[in-house]
Amino acid sequence: MKFGNVLLVISLLCCQIVAFGQNDITVSGTVNDELGEPLPGASVILQGTTIGVQTDFDGNYSISNIDPNGTLAFSYIGYSTQEIAVNGQTTINVTLQEDTQFLDEVVVVGYGELKVKDLTSAITTVDSEVLELAPVGQPMQALQGRVAGLQIVNNGGPGQSPTVRVRGIGSYDTNLNDNFDPSQPLYVVDGAFFGDITFLNPTDIASVSILKDASAAAIYGVRAANGVVLIETKSGKFNQKPQITYDGYSGYQAPQNVLKMANAEQFTTLALESGSDPDAEFILNAMQRYGRSRINPNVPDVNTDWYDEVMRLALIQNHSIGISGGSENATYAIGANYFEQGGILKMKNEYERFNLRSKIDYKANDWLKVGGSVVFSNSTRFDAENSAWRTAYFAVPILPVFDPLLAEDPNVFPTPYANAQDLGYRGGQNPFPIMDFSENRSKIRNIVANFYAEVDLVPEKLKFRTAYNHNFETIDRREVRLPYFIGDNFQRVDASLLKRSTTTSNQIWDNTLTYTDDFGKHNLTVLAGSSFRDEAIDLIQARGLNFPLTGEEAYFINLAQTIVEEDTFDGGAREFGFSYFGRVSYNFDNRYLLYGTFRADGTNKYQEKWGYFPTVGAGWVVSEESFFPENKTLNYLKLRGSWGELGNDRVPSSEGSITSEVVTTALGDILFSGLNTSSDFTALKWEVTEEINAGLSARMFNDNLSIEADYYIRDTKDAVIPVLRPLIPGSTRQNVGEIRNSGLEIALNWDKRVSNDFSYSIGANFASLDNEVLGLGGAEFLDAGTAEFRQRSIVGESIFAFYGREIVGVYQNDAQIQADPVAVANDLEPGDFIYRDINGDGDINDDDRTVLGSFLPSYTYGFNIGFNYKNWDFSTSAIGQGGNSILNRKRGEVIFTNDTNWDRDFAVNRWHGEGTSNSYPSSAGIRKGWNQRLNDFFIEDGDFFRIQNITLGYTINKDGSQQGIPQVRIYATAEKPLTLFNYNGFNPEVPNGVDNETYPIPAVYTIGVNVKI
Repeated sequence: MKFGNVLLVISLLCCQIVAFGQNDITVSGTVNDELGEPLPGASVILQGTTIGVQTDFDGNYSISNIDPNGTLAFSYIGYSTQEIAVNGQTTINVTLQEDTQFLDEVVVVGYGELKVKDLTSAITTVDSEVLELAPVGQPMQALQGRVAGLQIVNNGGPGQSPTVRVRGIGSYDTNLNDNFDPSQPLYVVDGAFFGDITFLNPTDIASVSILKDASAAAIYGVRAANGVVLIETKSGKFNQKPQITYDGYSGYQAPQNVLKMANAEQFTTLALESGSDPDAEFILNAMQRYGRSRINPNVPDVNTDWYDEVMRLALIQNHSIGISGGSENATYAIGANYFEQGGILKMKNEYERFNLRSKIDYKANDWLKVGGSVVFSNSTRFDAENSAWRTAYFAVPILPVFDPLLAEDPNVFPTPYANAQDLGYRGGQNPFPIMDFSENRSKIRNIVANFYAEVDLVPEKLKFRTAYNHNFETIDRREVRLPYFIGDNFQRVDASLLKRSTTTSNQIWDNTLTYTDDFGKHNLTVLAGSSFRDEAIDLIQARGLNFPLTGEEAYFINLAQTIVEEDTFDGGAREFGFSYFGRVSYNFDNRYLLYGTFRADGTNKYQEKWGYFPTVGAGWVVSEESFFPENKTLNYLKLRGSWGELGNDRVPSSEGSITSEVVTTALGDILFSGLNTSSDFTALKWEVTEEINAGLSARMFNDNLSIEADYYIRDTKDAVIPVLRPLIPGSTRQNVGEIRNSGLEIALNWDKRVSNDFSYSIGANFASLDNEVLGLGGAEFLDAGTAEFRQRSIVGESIFAFYGREIVGVYQNDAQIQADPVAVANDLEPGDFIYRDINGDGDINDDDRTVLGSFLPSYTYGFNIGFNYKNWDFSTSAIGQGGNSILNRKRGEVIFTNDTNWDRDFAVNRWHGEGTSNSYPSSAGIRKGWNQRLNDFFIEDGDFFRIQNITLGYTINKDGSQQGIPQVRIYATAEKPLTLFNYNGFNPEVPNGVDNETYPIPAVYTIGVNVKI
C-alpha cells in the first residue's frame, strides 16, 4: 500500500473516532414545575430515537449516548411538552408549564360547539371508549351510572329501550304502565330529533353529551324540558390514511338473582296452615294424580321450579366493521354492523339488527363545505309474552310441565301440558301454552339522512349553515295467537292475527348564522337561526280470526275467515313547528363569562300557537384572577350559574267534547222542547319548566383531579293534570299543576400517568333527587293506579307516591286480640296485621292511610376504576341507588285469587306461631281482606348495589411500532355480574315502581376482539 493511502485511512479512522466521541455525551439535570417542585416520572426523550429515561422521585434524570446537536423532549401529564436543543450542553434543567389544553377542548352543544372554558351550563360528555366497554344493544344502557343526575332503568327484554330520566319527573302521566313517558329526554343525533334511538349502533357513536340544565338545553326550546341527549357519530379525519377497524364480541346472557318460590313441601305446608278445605283437597288430588314424594309422603311427587323451566341461557353477539380516512379536502367514514340478542324466556323472543352507515365531509373550496350522513337500520324483534312471567310466579309447584295422563286424551292438542284445573284450581296456571302458541314480531326499518352546506361569508368571522334532516321509520307489527286445548277453561278457541303498520316521517330544516370575533380581551360568539319541523305518522291496523294453520305463509289478513271490525282502523296525525332562536356567548379575558339563549316555538298542536323560552348563564373563572395564588393544589376554579325556561310538547294535545240533550218543560199548559248544549273542551298549551342551576368546575393536583358540582331547582309549571268537571261526571286535562325536582350532583375524576408503562383512573359521581308536588290546581291530591294498588300525588309529597296503611306489628295471641277493640270489631286472629291509627280516632279505615314511599330514588351513584400496564388494560364500574320503594304487585295479587304459589321469602318468614314474626302475616291471614289492603308489607325497599362492568384486555402492537402487524386488542367482559338488594323480585329496576310483569335483567359474559389496520 502506498504511504499516501495509509495516511488517508488513518485520517478517516481519526475522524470516526472524533465523531464517536462527540456522540457519546451524557446530559443530566432536574425537571420541576412552576413552583420549583420536582416532577417524578417525567419523560425525557431524544427526538427521532427510542432513547429515553424518566425522572426519579426528586425530578433528576441522566440520559446517555446523546448527539450534542440533538433535541430533547421533556413531557409530563398535565404539563405542556418542552423541546430543548442540546447544543453540546451536559446539564439541562427544565421548568414545565401547566397544560391548560383541556380548557380549549370543545363540547357539542345545540347547533354548534363551545370550548370547555366558556361553559356556564351543566353538561356532561361521555366519549366512545366508555360506550364500547358494555356489550349492549342500546346506546343509553352503556351510560348507566356514568352521569350524575341521569337515571337509566334497564329493560331485560332483547331490543327494548331503557327508561331514561334527566333530573327526575316533571309531567303527570296517569297511565303509569304504558310505554309512553312524557319525561323522556330529547335525542339529537347529528342534528336529527328522535324520541328513541334503539336503531343506533353504540360503536358508531363518537361522543354523547347530556344537556342537563335549562341553560344548556333551551336552544331546543319546546322539545327540551326533560333534558337533551346530543349524539355525534364517528367521522373520518383530514389527511388520514384509510383505517380499517373491526370490533366484535360473542357471549351469553344468564338469568341472575332468580326469585325463589315456595317448593312443593313449603307450598303444602302453607296450604294446610291456611285452614282452607279446598286447598287441602287440591293437595290430595295432586298426590292421587302424580303420586307421593318418597322423601315426604305427605307431599305430592312433583316439585316444579317454574322459573327454572321457563328460562334459558341466551346468546348475544355483535360485529362491526368500518373504514375511515380523508384527504386534504374530504373525510369519509363508512361501516356496517350486525347485532343479535336472544331472550332468556323460552319462546320466540329475540332481537336482530343490521346497520349500514356512511358519513362524508367535503371542502369544495376555501369558503364552502358540504357533507352528509346516512344510516340505514333494519331490525326484527320478537317480544316476550310478558304474562308468562306472572303465570310462572303464580303457578303451584305441585303441577308438572307435562301431564302424562293427558297424552292419551284425543281432545288435548297440540301438546299435553299439565292443567292445574285438573287438581281443582280455578286457573290452568301453566305458562307454556301462552309461550308456545303466541308470537309478537316487529319489523323496524329506519332511514336517517342528514345533509348540510356551510358557507364562510367572512373568513373566520361569519358562517352560514343550512341542514336538512329526515328520519323515516316503518314498524310492521304482527301478533299471532294460535289455538290450543288443555281443558274446558284452559284453551284458546280461535286463531287470531293482528297486523299493525306504523309509518313515521320526521323532517327538520335548520338554518343558522354564526358570528365569532376576538378583539382585545373580548371573545364573542353570536348565533341566530330558524328551524322548520314536519312530523307525520300513519297507522293502519286489522285483526282477523281463523286462518289456515299452515305456517307463516298463512299469516295474512285476507286469509282470515272473520275480520274483527272493532280492532280494524286507519288513522294518523301530522304536526308542524316553526322556531326562531338565538344564542350569545361572551367572555372577557377568559375570566368573566356570559351566555344567553332565546327560542320562540310555534306549533299547530295547541291553541296557544307560540311559546317563548329564554335562558341566561354566567361564569367566573376565579383562578384567572390576579389575587388567586399560584399553587399546585388548586389549578383551576370556575363558578357558574344559570336560569332558564323550557317547554314540553310531549303532552298530548287538547281534548274534550260537546254534548247536547233535548230538554222539555211546561209553560202554562203547553210543553216546550229545546236543546241544551254543554262543552268540556279544554285548550292546552306547553308545560313550562323553569330551572335554576348553580355549579362549580375545578381542577386540582396538577390537573389530575377534575370536579364538577351542581345544585338545581327545576319547577314544571302549567303541568297538565286531570281536573274534575263541575256538574258533569269525569275530568278534563288542564295546565294547572306544578311539580318541583331539586338536587345536588357531584362528579369526580382522577387521571394519573405514573410512568410510560402504567397509568390509572378513578371516577365517581353522586346525585340526589327531591321530587315534590307543589300544586294541583286547588286540589289536595290526585289518585292514580288502581283502587287496590293506589298511588296518590299529594301537595308536599312526591308524585305518584304509594298510599296505604302502615303496619306496626302482627297480633301474636288471643289476649292481644281481646285487648284491642279494633281487632274484636273486625274478627281478627293471631297472625293478622296491626295497623297504625293515623288520625287517632280509635278506628282503622281509609282515613288512616299515609304515604308509604316513592318509586323515585332519592339518590343515585356510580364509580369506575381503570388501569393500564404496558399492553394490559383493566376496568370495572359499579352503580347503585337508594331511597326508593317498589310495589310488589305480584305478591299483592293475592287480593284477586288465593289458590296460587308464594315466594319463598313469605314461606320462610310467615307468622306461624307466637313470636315467629312481627312483620309477616300468617298463611291464613294473607287470605283475608283485612291484610290485603295496600300496606307497607307490599311496599318494599328498592335500594341496590351492582357491579356494572368488568373488562380485561390485552393489546398486541399497542404503539404501532411493529410494521405490517395490525393493532389487535383481545378482551373479556362481564356485564352486570353481581347485584345486591333486598327486594323480593328478580331485580329492583322497575321504571314506575310497580312490579307486575318485569322482564328480568340478565348478566352478560362476552369475549371480543378489536382490530385496527
